Amino acid sequence: MIPSVNIVIPTFNRAHLIRASVEAALGQSHPHCIVTVVDDASQDRTREILSDFRTNPRFNYIRLSQNGGTAQAKNVGILFSPSDAITFHDSDDVPHRDKVIRQARVIGNEEIGAHPVLNWKLASRVPGSKIQVGAVLTHHELILPNGERVEIRRTLSLVDDVFPNLQMAAGVPGDWTHVNSGLFHSSVFRKLGGFSDCIEEDREFRNRLILSGEIIWVIPEVLLTKIETPDSLTQSSDTDYDSERRQRDRQRVWKMVEDWFHTREVPAAPLDLADLRIAEIWNRDLITVSDVLKTPATGDLALAEVRSQRGVVPSVA
Repeated sequence: MIPSVNIVIPTFNRAHLIRASVEAALGQSHPHCIVTVVDDASQDRTREILSDFRTNPRFNYIRLSQNGGTAQAKNVGILFSPSDAITFHDSDDVPHRDKVIRQARVIGNEEIGAHPVLNWKLASRVPGSKIQVGAVLTHHELILPNGERVEIRRTLSLVDDVFPNLQMAAGVPGDWTHVNSGLFHSSVFRKLGGFSDCIEEDREFRNRLILSGEIIWVIPEVLLTKIETPDSLTQSSDTDYDSERRQRDRQRVWKMVEDWFHTREVPAAPLDLADLRIAEIWNRDLITVSDVLKTPATGDLALAEVRSQRGVVPSVA
């Protein structure tokens, strides 16, 4: 069975880009695909721009009352997703129209097995058994502000934080952004929680996926174009790869890997959205308080917030 997919687009003050991102997401060939924009309290014309999609039955807009950052916006998308799988597209992403259907068909393939030629004990799997793919990544390309086009095709770079000694031919630092193209089975979030509240949230989440033994499949084709602009997080001087903030968070990520080498344990990151306040939801029929790993307080708050938007308590998946 091909799983249903929620394309979650976290955004903050990207009115000049958001329309193209939503149109590309809605144009995906997957027949069971919805699009959820989580507006992290934008102060520009984002809401106005998106009003053209308001009546689309496959589109939802969740506006937060206060800015919490990209990781928390993604967690809101996870918390309220009704779908079997979730992918995260940035406001400046242009996916190939078949990206999601190809990823979904891999996640929905029930005939994938643990080939006994590999050491499946390390991933807590039984050789010869059927396995559920937890994440499907694709190769992708970056269009940089100077016009340079960079293809991200080096699958080995997924383990750069674990085995830096294998990365000497990586070329462009940051090939680990592979995870930005991922489609994730909802069971992954039930086991591992969501994104940590840091600017290296994708990198940290990727490491938890790998170190916990989740099955990661890579489609070796460029199915996503990321168009970086001067105001992108990786280009801004406050948040680029050399910024103090990113260096600090990178050390935090590396500490988790170091701890894993000693304990072989991967701590989950339950969704903790104690300050969650929803200003607006457009398509309440596309809202479900999911059974992903979350704190009890977050679960109660999520129910209360959605109830205040629609007047009834939503079903819990």
